[in-house]
Amino acid sequence: MSRTTVARTFFSGAGFGAAWSRMPWFGVVALATTLALSAPARALPPELERSLARLPAPVQARIRANGARWDGWSEAQRHEFAQRAAQWNQLDTTERGARRERYLAWQALSADERAQAQAAAARHAALPPEQRQALRAQFDALDRSERRGWLLGPALGADYPALQPLLAQLPQEQHATLLAALRGLSAAQRKDLAVLVQRTPPQERERLRAGLLATPAAQRGTWLHDALAR
Repeated sequence: MSRTTVARTFFSGAGFGAAWSRMPWFGVVALATTLALSAPARALPPELERSLARLPAPVQARIRANGARWDGWSEAQRHEFAQRAAQWNQLDTTERGARRERYLAWQALSADERAQAQAAAARHAALPPEQRQALRAQFDALDRSERRGWLLGPALGADYPALQPLLAQLPQEQHATLLAALRGLSAAQRKDLAVLVQRTPPQERERLRAGLLATPAAQRGTWLHDALAR
């Protein structure tokens, strides 16, 4: 891999998808409780500098931030990134997609949820090999949808099977809003919502979703109580 290719990968941000190598295995949460480049530093590769003005402002900011980070790296750190970028480029499309998904899911977690996931990963790593293998087998035996549900973190992951119908067939652009609402509920409120979801026919779940999101966060507990009483 050429230096230019490596630098382009880093500055464009694609290389940060390789942060998967430092992420905990999210299934652990379910089952354990349940970048030597010798090129001189430069702010940006020339081809990126020429193109930068045509990019949206947030993308420009990210690229410049990556450039500043690159300038601060030692030769050994750049070499390490080159190795990770080469490994990333050898992955097939499916695996890249899966690792990006895990990375983005990790970024979406709160600091508390990350701490819980890391603690669960540490507990899992401390188990004897045969127990880790048994837990992995149990996790692999779960339905694919349930396994992916654990990407939402320890709280929503545990409730995902019961709440999944509320997320099913939801346009991708609406996912973040609904997930934020679900994270804002207490564990007891999510259980109440799960009862409502199971009681609501599929053709009426959109109305249930709209009602939840239309209710101010502070009033959702009362809304759930009233909905259950009807």
